[in-house]
Amino acid sequence: MIKIEAVWLGVEPLDMRAGTEAALARVVMVFGAARPHHAYLFANRRANRMKVLVHDGIGVWLAARRLHQGKFVWPKDSGSTLSLTRPQLDALVLGLPWQRIGEAGAITVL
Repeated sequence: MIKIEAVWLGVEPLDMRAGTEAALARVVMVFGAARPHHAYLFANRRANRMKVLVHDGIGVWLAARRLHQGKFVWPKDSGSTLSLTRPQLDALVLGLPWQRIGEAGAITVL
């Protein structure tokens, strides 16, 4: 499989009609470059579809995922980007609340 060392989430919506070249252009515009072994995630405005662009060190892969019910849990902060861990990515693609995975889900007040 494709080795992924880092996962990045773009908050601004992406037109799901975008192909590989348009998605790659968005990655370069938002993140500055498409780095090898990094994955870049974008959702549509309704957050029920997602595209993932992965640079494998040789070329790029573009994958799409659609939820038939519900939405992906997507942040609302416009203009920002986030880094996700692998467990957070696994939760996100299932439509689960990925922000609660790992240290972010720690309970500090009783």
